[in-house]
Amino acid sequence: MTNINIRKFIKTTLNLTDYVDIPAANENIRNNIPFRGPNVYILFVAVIIASIGLNVNSIPVIIGAMLISPLMGPILGFGLGLGTNDRELIWFSVKNLLVMVGISLLAATLYFVLTPLEVDNPTELLARTRPTIYDVLIALFGGLAGVLEIARKEKGTVLSGVAIATALMPPLCTVGYGIANLSWSYTIGALFLFTINCIFIAMAAYLMAKFLKFPTRTMETNKLRYHILSFTLVSLLIGTSIFTGYHVIRENNFTKSANRFIKKNQSIGKTYIYDSSVDVSRTPYQLELRLAGESLADETREMLLRDAEHFGIMRQQIVIHEDATVRFDKFNETEIVRDLISSNATNIQVRDDSIKALQAELAYYKAQQLPATQLAAELQTQMPTITRITLTKGTALENALVTSASQVVVVVYCSEAPSEEEKARVQEWLQVRLQTKDVEMIFM
Repeated sequence: MTNINIRKFIKTTLNLTDYVDIPAANENIRNNIPFRGPNVYILFVAVIIASIGLNVNSIPVIIGAMLISPLMGPILGFGLGLGTNDRELIWFSVKNLLVMVGISLLAATLYFVLTPLEVDNPTELLARTRPTIYDVLIALFGGLAGVLEIARKEKGTVLSGVAIATALMPPLCTVGYGIANLSWSYTIGALFLFTINCIFIAMAAYLMAKFLKFPTRTMETNKLRYHILSFTLVSLLIGTSIFTGYHVIRENNFTKSANRFIKKNQSIGKTYIYDSSVDVSRTPYQLELRLAGESLADETREMLLRDAEHFGIMRQQIVIHEDATVRFDKFNETEIVRDLISSNATNIQVRDDSIKALQAELAYYKAQQLPATQLAAELQTQMPTITRITLTKGTALENALVTSASQVVVVVYCSEAPSEEEKARVQEWLQVRLQTKDVEMIFM
């Protein structure tokens, strides 16, 4: 009884028949193949956005471009045509795929030709030039998820994730970058990655068309030749990807080993590693170390090289630069310490002098400030008809010559026009209060 329940549970869990709509999925895939009208403009804009993201190394921008780009339609259509033996659908998909690629390359190339932005650190571009076996797996399983989502009766957000995972847009933009800059390494590598993605997304559509039993047509062509060609193409792609993936893994492992080795030997007695670099373009890979401090003794150097071998780094792979090291035994250490102390004392004195100068300047500016709030209250006591007061301090000029280096200007607004006697009295009071004769009174 228990076994029957388990089998029923597994069968119910894995059942697809009740959750997919094959006719609707078939129609949906076919309707998304043509590249006309709005799709052309949306693709052009998406390519520009993705190119900007690659240009400035912005992953969120690249993801946004992938979400709006209508790239998967012709590729899924091609796979569906293979799976249903629909020759017309195959050629229709191929034609639209070529149109899609042409528009994308045109937009990307134009952007990278015209953009004023320099690509100083093209990490995102470089990431699209070296396809690996992982790209094959992502494209294959992403395509499977995409077809299942299209066939599902209740739609979700899987297609958005597939669009991001399979990453069709960035490789095309990178090809455009390579064309614009006449860089064949970028062009070929990115085009290869795009081809891999297309082939294995199409293969996923082919497999799902067979698995979900999409309606098929009778094949009129030579089946054997067709299958041999497909098998050969897929084998070449997989083989190349495995080879590339193997080298990427080796490079990654060497870089990790080098970082662990450097971290352990950051300080070697009176010597330390102040800079390092890994060069995986050489055969064998190379690790460069730049040292500072005391020059390495022969025994210390040998110990360092033996330790590198424990991390899987051969001694011939290590290049040591000692341009910043010295032989301290040639110098009097007392004199070195004395020079350091003298240099520090000089620096401290310069800093103290700067602080004093800044403090004196600050005190001068504080002395120049007018006690505006207090003066306003005192002036209103002297003349109750005052409604508003404006005080400022400046330099008086006459015929481009300075007549007064510091003059106080007071603008007084009154509810009633004051007499000349009142004006003179207030001005005399201000001259005494501010201890300056250079007071200009303006009554409004």
